[in-house]
Amino acid sequence: MEEAYEVEIPCHFLCPISMQLMKDPVTVSTGITYDRENIEKWLFSSKNHTCPVTKQALFNTDLTPNHTLRRLIQAWCTLNAFEKIPTPKPPVDRSQIVKLLNEAKNSPKSQLVCLQRLRSIARRSESGKNHLQAAGAVHFLLSIVRKNEDAFSRDEALSLLQEMELSDSDLKTFLSENGGILDSLIQVLEAGNCQNRAVAIMLLKSAFYVADPADLIGSRAELFTQTVHILRDRISQQATKAALKLLVELCPWGRNRIKAVDAGAVAALIELLLETADRRACELVLTVLDQLCGCAEGRAELLRHGGGLAVVSKKILRVSHAASERGVRILSSISKYSANSRVLQEMLQVGVASKLCLVLQVEASPKTKERAKEILRLHSRVWRDSPCIPPHLLTSYPST
Repeated sequence: MEEAYEVEIPCHFLCPISMQLMKDPVTVSTGITYDRENIEKWLFSSKNHTCPVTKQALFNTDLTPNHTLRRLIQAWCTLNAFEKIPTPKPPVDRSQIVKLLNEAKNSPKSQLVCLQRLRSIARRSESGKNHLQAAGAVHFLLSIVRKNEDAFSRDEALSLLQEMELSDSDLKTFLSENGGILDSLIQVLEAGNCQNRAVAIMLLKSAFYVADPADLIGSRAELFTQTVHILRDRISQQATKAALKLLVELCPWGRNRIKAVDAGAVAALIELLLETADRRACELVLTVLDQLCGCAEGRAELLRHGGGLAVVSKKILRVSHAASERGVRILSSISKYSANSRVLQEMLQVGVASKLCLVLQVEASPKTKERAKEILRLHSRVWRDSPCIPPHLLTSYPST
């Protein structure tokens, strides 16, 4: 019986970036050959301007196909029974993209087809995205979204914008233009299909992340309403996290907190916290709840929900240090500003006091421990001698 052996790939067939067999070898101005996909990501997505191997500056980003090496790789694959590497399609140049953009601008009947072809180009390669940027596609796509004359073209333009690497200045345009683009995105969130709603919330998250404070303060109530709907509908993990990150950006300001609470954000966040086991999602939910508990309306909504205190307490010490810190901050807000006798009894019954004692016994940040001590001292008359706290935890109860 013949022993199976692994064929060693010649080193000059491997891309210096990925160390994988090259499918479309191209040479940069320094004379080094890379696989097209990897060097395009290096140059265009990561915005590098040097040769990865030699570290020399690249004064142009021309990529010359190495046809000889590609044929050698294809022949070697055939000889060694490797999966055949097809001859790559020629890359799309800027003139073709400009032609498609002009046709989309000047021929409304052809606009949707042109946009679909442009999105295919953007998906195919990083250089295609770079050519789209250079040809002024972003401004044109934003104008389609702002005008909102045809839903199909608008949705295709949004998908293409999501494919591209938008600059901070491009993203800020979403919040200017007299609100036209924001109106269109809110409409997509309200009436679009799942895919388009996900694209819209991710674009909004990116736009508000780089926004000036003046654009964040006093955001529209409809934006909070539709963002909460995204949280409730569970379109995808990516869309849910984008909605959470958007709320994190919007809710440090008092007026926005009230709008988020009025939109039902607190209940939606608690339900999500009850269901998810994803670490990052838990951290984001607790961050937003901490912000919303900075107002009386937010605290009232958390206490109104039957699982609010219990799930916040449960996540402490079970997710991450960041989640524990946020959870204790939420409990601190409740205990300082909303702790009547009923609330204090509920905190005992659902294990809040016990969890705070446990925080003092285990590894946690100094700030979190100090805040836990403060809460326990504040309500020591009610909690200290309670049978609800196990004896092994009661030993760590701080003295007044």
